[in-house]
Amino acid sequence: MFTHESLEELHSRSLKMQAAIRKQTFSPEHEKTLRRFSSWEVSELILKVNQSTFRGRLASDPDLPGGEVEEEGRQRWFTLPEINEMRRKMKVNRRSLQPPRPHNKRAIRVAISNFKGGAGKSTVALHMAHAAALDGYRVLLVDFDPQATLTHSMGLTDVSEELTVWGIIARDLIRETERMNNAPRAAESGTALPQRKLPGSILDLGLDTLRITDFIRPTAWPTIDMIPSCANAAFVEFASAQYRHLNPDWSFFAAVARYLDALPHDSYDVIVFDCPPAIGYQSMNAVFAADVLYIPSGPGYWEYDSTTSFIGQLSEALGDLAHGFEGTFPAGNMTLPKEFLDVRFLMTRFEPGNDLHRAMFEAFRNVFGERLADHPIEMTRAVEQSGRFLSSVYEIDYRTMTRETWRRARASFDRAYDEFRATFLGAWDKLEEIE
Repeated sequence: MFTHESLEELHSRSLKMQAAIRKQTFSPEHEKTLRRFSSWEVSELILKVNQSTFRGRLASDPDLPGGEVEEEGRQRWFTLPEINEMRRKMKVNRRSLQPPRPHNKRAIRVAISNFKGGAGKSTVALHMAHAAALDGYRVLLVDFDPQATLTHSMGLTDVSEELTVWGIIARDLIRETERMNNAPRAAESGTALPQRKLPGSILDLGLDTLRITDFIRPTAWPTIDMIPSCANAAFVEFASAQYRHLNPDWSFFAAVARYLDALPHDSYDVIVFDCPPAIGYQSMNAVFAADVLYIPSGPGYWEYDSTTSFIGQLSEALGDLAHGFEGTFPAGNMTLPKEFLDVRFLMTRFEPGNDLHRAMFEAFRNVFGERLADHPIEMTRAVEQSGRFLSSVYEIDYRTMTRETWRRARASFDRAYDEFRATFLGAWDKLEEIE
C-alpha cells in the first residue's frame, strides 16, 4: 500500500537526482550563467547589421564595447549588456537599433496557455523571452505552473512558496479584505459591508508587508526577471477555494492583474506567463491579467482534440464568470466579459517531412485561419538538446554542434519570435495609454 509518506519518500529521492542533474546542467558553481555571443551572432542574428559594417564601426568608435577576443582566432565575443550598449549607441543608415516600444503604455502581457501537457508551453515561453531579450526588450517571466519547468530552466531552484504566484494571491486577499473592512459602505447598495475575518494561518505569514519587488528574482539574463514557481505552489489550487469562502466579495481572479498594475509602467516591456496544464485558479489569474492569449499545440490529432476542448472550456469558464459577476469584478478595475487584444495559435514539435504533421497544420489553418502562426516551431536535434539541458537554443553555444544544425533550430524560433513580436506590437497599438 502507498500513502502520502510513500510519495514523500519518492520525492526526497527524486530531489537528490535533481541536484545531480543540475550540477551537470549548470556551471561548476551550480548557478546558471549566460554565455557570450560571437561577433557573427551579434551582427547577423541579433543586431542584423552587415558583418563588415559592424567590424568597421567597432574599429572606428573606441566608445563601443570591444568584447573579448578568443584565444585562437580573431572572433570577438560579447556579453548581453555589451550588446545592449552597442544597440543604444550605434545607428545604421540613421536608423536606431533600439526595439519599438511606446513610452506612454505599460508592458504588454502574453499568456502561453493550453491545458494539454507537453504542448510546449514552457519551451515557447522560454524561447520567446530569450528572443525578446536579445531583441533589446526587458522581460518579466511569471511562472504559474507548479511543475516549475520554466523556473528551473531559468536557473532558479531555491524558491520559497510564499514568493510565488500563491504568495501574490494570498497577499491580495489580505489587502483587499482590509480595504473592504475599512470601507464605510458598499459601492452599489449603500449598506454597511460585513467585516471579514481571516485566520491567523494567513495573516501570520506577513505577506501583506511584502513589497512588489520581493516577488521578483533576477536571472542569468540581465534583462530578464522572474516571478518563479515551486512544487509546493500546487497548494494554491486548494487554498484558493478556501480563500474564496473566507471573503466571497474578494475578486480573486483579478489578484495577479492588480499586482502587475502596481508595477511602474516602464519597468518592463514584455511580460510572459507560463500557465499550468489546467484551467484552475492560477491559470485563470493569468488569463485575466493577459492582453494576449498564445496557445501552443503539438501536431497530432489528440493535441488538436485537446486544444479544441481547451478553448471550449475556457470560453465556458469566462462566460460563466462574466454572467456571475454581472459585468464587473467587485472592487476591481477590470470589466467583464474579459477581452483579449489578440489570440494566436502556434504549432510546436513540427516535422516538415511528416505527412501527418503537414495535414494537421492545414487542419489548424482551415479552422483558425489567420489566428494560426504561419511558422510552426520545428523539432530538430538542437531543440531536443535544449530541452534535455534546460536551456533555450539561444543559450546553446553553436560550437557544441554543427553550425548548420544549430542555425536551423534558431531560425525556426526566430521566425516564431518575429510573429510573436508582431502580435504584441499590434496589441500594444490597442492598449490604452497611461494617464
